[in-house]
Formats: sequence, C-alpha cells, structure tokens
Amino acid sequence: MTVSVELLEKRFGSRREVVGVDRVSFTAKEHGITSLLGPSGSGKSTLLRLVAGLEVPDSGRVFIDGQDVTGLPVRQRQIGFVFQNYALFRHMTVFDNVAFGLSIKKAPKSEIEGRVQELLSLVQLRGYERRLPDQLSGGQRQRVALARALATSPRVMLLDEPFGALDTRVRVELRDWLHLLHEKTQVTTLLVTHDQEEALELSEHVVLLKDGKIEQAGSPMDLYESPSSPFVASFLGGAKVLTGSVIDGRAQFAQDSLSASVDLEEGAVVDAFVRPHDIRLQKVSKGSGASFSRVLRVVRVGAYVKVSVLLPDGDSIHVQIPRHELDEQGIAEGDRVVLDLRDIRVTQRTPSYVI
Repeated sequence: MTVSVELLEKRFGSRREVVGVDRVSFTAKEHGITSLLGPSGSGKSTLLRLVAGLEVPDSGRVFIDGQDVTGLPVRQRQIGFVFQNYALFRHMTVFDNVAFGLSIKKAPKSEIEGRVQELLSLVQLRGYERRLPDQLSGGQRQRVALARALATSPRVMLLDEPFGALDTRVRVELRDWLHLLHEKTQVTTLLVTHDQEEALELSEHVVLLKDGKIEQAGSPMDLYESPSSPFVASFLGGAKVLTGSVIDGRAQFAQDSLSASVDLEEGAVVDAFVRPHDIRLQKVSKGSGASFSRVLRVVRVGAYVKVSVLLPDGDSIHVQIPRHELDEQGIAEGDRVVLDLRDIRVTQRTPSYVI
C-alpha cells in the first residue's frame, strides 16, 4: 500500500496564523518505512495526524493505495497507530489490549485467540498474556502497543515517536527489533522521529521537515551525502557550513587555514559541509609559521574524542577523532593545531543559500 499526500496544509489559531503543515507533498513507498524527520515544531506529528484522519486538513488530499481518503473517518482508513506514550488500557491484560480492536469488530473468539497468540509470538511476548501494563518494562509496553496496532491487519502503520519515552539502550534495542518486525510484516510504515540516527537506520525514504515544509526528501544516503541546504547538512550528521572562495584550484576557508581541492571556477564563492569526522588535527610547534587554530576543549567519549577548535577567523568547529590519534600527538586544551580536511562536499554558492 502506498501513502501519498498532495499539497497538504494545516494551520492553527483563531486567525489560522500558526502554520502546522505548509503545502506538503510526498509518497511513502509500498512495504517500506518512510521517516518524517525534523526538529520540534517542524510539523511531523501534525502531518502524521492528517494522514491518520485525526486532524482535518485546510487544503490538500491524502491517498492510500491510490484511494482518496481525505474525507474518510479514522476507522475507515484501516490504519494502525502507535503513540510515544503507549496508550495502553492500564486495567486490561496484555491479551485484552492486543485483542481490543478485534473485539470491537466482534470477531469470533477462536479468531481472536489465534491472532493474539500469533502477534505475541511475533513481538516476543508469549507468556505475558495475563500481565497488566504496569507489570511490564517500557520496551515491553511499546511492543504490546505495536501488536495491538497490527491486530486488525492495517493497510498502513503510523508510528509517532514510538521510542521517545525510552532510555537510550532500550531505544537501540527496539530499533533493531522494529527492523526485524517490519521485514516479517512488510506493512507500509510512516515513522515520526527527531532522531536522525533512527531515521537513517530504519528508513528507505526520509522526508526532512522544517517549519511545516519539506526541506529535502530522498534516500538516507541522498540526504546525508548530498544535502540540499545548510540546514540539511547541519541536521544530519552535525555538519558545519563554511563559506570561502576558490583560489588556485583550492577552496579556501577560515582565513586560508582550511582548504580542499576542487574543480570549480577561480574566485567562485563556495560552501563546504564539514562533519566532525571529516577533519584531522596536527599539532604544531610554537615556532611554526603556519596559520593555526587553537584547541578550546577536549572531551573523551569512549574510543573517540570530541575536540572544539577555535579557527583563525574567530569561528569555531567541532572535530571527532579516534582517541589514539589525540594521544599519539599529545594534543591538549590550549595547543595550536592545523586542520586537514578529508573528503568533504564543496558546492558553489547560489543566491538561494542563506547562512
């Protein structure tokens, strides 16, 4: 089942002055996971609620498998919805929570029993049938919520920050588990998340939103390797956007302290998307005449080190290097360093870029 939205618009407020979603169009591919990614307030959850029928658009249309469902109520869209806060019935057992949708449809008891047991096996919760939600961990509760959403065999699954209330370790575990679950069910899924790693890991298609509009949409690799704007570059992978110019076949940045070979016209104004792992550091002696930067802060995080560096032009940049590289050179706070750029993406500045 494909899901398509066409020029969806939703505004809030007494005068409709608050933009929720601004003329958004995209298609979620059949059997895949499409992530709606973006910072808080970008319109992700509003867009999901419009697809679900929980909000009515001011304009635009929603299609599921080619059918215009814009005017259909929620119950007729055949959608499974999973929220961040689980939304389980606390007074019901795990079995009854999963069976709820089938019970409402008055399915035969034998069918309900078989379907619930099938789903509990799928979400690895066989043996938990008689437990109440309060007797489960957060990860287990979310698996029950997913089983409940799948019980009625929905055409589409909508997941609204499903792991947002969980701690980091459980989030990572459930991410792997959700990937395996999706491979088994193949249900077309829309996933709302603000976590770039979650989106890049789980999705075949990513729709990155900003201020209610699509900033860029495509495969995770497209967005990461070929960002269309400084916002995309900085949001995905924490890229620093540097502006410079081409001199003698090299893009020069930060008072010529950083450079990269390019095939662009001489004198062109360029932008470089530099991620923390794209940079190497080289400690320099006090007597060196090289244009240098200065180490502001060093933070050790397991096997790698985060280094904040002050550039000669007064700007700063973050560098991430293996711990052994830092230790081998004995780099410490206050040291002078030169920066070597690895494979970075340099593009000629266009008038539409606003830094």
